Amino acid sequence: MSRLVVASNRVPTPRAGQPQAGGLAVALSDALTRRGGLWFGWNGQLSAGPVTRPRVVRHEGIDYATLPLAKEDYDDFYLGYANAVIWPVFHFNLGAMDYQRRYSESYARVNALFADALAPLLEHDDILWIHDYHLMPLARELRDRGVRNRIGFFLHIPFPDYDVLRAMPGHRRLLEDLCRFDLLGFQTENDRHAFEESASRAIGALVFSPGHLRHRSRHFRTGVYPVGVAVDELAGLSRRTMTTPRVRRLLDGLGERDLMIGVDRLDYSKGLEQRFRAFETLLDDYPHRRGHTVLMQIASPSRGDIAEYAELRQRLEGLSGHINGTYADLDWAPIHYLNKTFARGSIVGLYRAARVGLVTPLRDGMNLVAKEFVASQDPDNPGVLVLSELAGAAAELTDAVLVNPYDIDAIADGLNQALAMPLPERRRRHHRMMATLRDRDIGAWEQRFLDDLGAAPG
Repeated sequence: MSRLVVASNRVPTPRAGQPQAGGLAVALSDALTRRGGLWFGWNGQLSAGPVTRPRVVRHEGIDYATLPLAKEDYDDFYLGYANAVIWPVFHFNLGAMDYQRRYSESYARVNALFADALAPLLEHDDILWIHDYHLMPLARELRDRGVRNRIGFFLHIPFPDYDVLRAMPGHRRLLEDLCRFDLLGFQTENDRHAFEESASRAIGALVFSPGHLRHRSRHFRTGVYPVGVAVDELAGLSRRTMTTPRVRRLLDGLGERDLMIGVDRLDYSKGLEQRFRAFETLLDDYPHRRGHTVLMQIASPSRGDIAEYAELRQRLEGLSGHINGTYADLDWAPIHYLNKTFARGSIVGLYRAARVGLVTPLRDGMNLVAKEFVASQDPDNPGVLVLSELAGAAAELTDAVLVNPYDIDAIADGLNQALAMPLPERRRRHHRMMATLRDRDIGAWEQRFLDDLGAAPG
């Protein structure tokens, strides 16, 4: 069996005796362990200047090859082109794009540096799996250095429609770079279609049939591979954490009140402002919910060095304070807004305790919170998922209460529907969604992609 090489912008730090932090890291680690593997990328540290020789550490059968980023490249590659240009455009938010030429130059420079560091580590029959928007040029850079291995790419975020993409400087070059992979994986059929249309219109790629393309002399494939979760692991963890002191304190404090929970990174794509306003509308339009419903919103700090994110945090703090000031009573605060990060075990316990999971991004590639919430529920008394139609997960979790994340009144109505839903209907919806999650769990996602990459034209 060929060795698997995974490349991602950030590589998790292996620690003896500690599991990987998330389901995706676990799935990739399992694949690397089975095949023998190498995980390459940024170690999360900064250096005074460029470092070209990675540090390789072997842990539980996997070689972790990492290197730091120069402070300048962190600013211009990571905060700049990746997260101030690509991220907003791919999430259909052109107003948040902040393009500067030095950002694109740094994006190209870091991908070239990564290729210089990775190429000497490769063996002739390795299979390469590149992850996400930070590394879209990496296949071209490796090809330019003589690498002829099979190389696959998976995009974890949405792919925008062509009329949105064309507003981004350098989009044709990125499309040409993507055509240098052997297999491109997307979260949804809409994302794949958007890429194929963009590649056809912008750079003349020929689409023979859905999933089969040619650009210049190269044939390559595209596929749809919705990321899943470790269903049984989450279900077991959520059962165990219901007895932990933190979750017990929460339940004791709630009493008979209904808990609605949202868990997100602090990001403008997550629709948090609309979510807060929808909760305020719920309290206004359905006054019998006052005093009986609590929204707990956990918003993990993210990219605080970018002005958009700092401003969003201030607006959310203002909104939560306004709602609590307007509606709170002596023994009830309607919103608990927590701008901090919690351990995964605590989070899944909160999911299980919640009557409603609120996942309303304005745009999202998949959104694993939606799937984790469903997997964490008590099947005998499950909560209800209220889910944005514009999240990739909506294509699979059709038994959620689906809402337009821009429609404040529709979200409020969806919340009331979820709170009022009778137990038999909650059980039916949960059962059908769990069947979907088990059929398409994280292991199936990884296996399908690697099987298709092995069969892709090389």
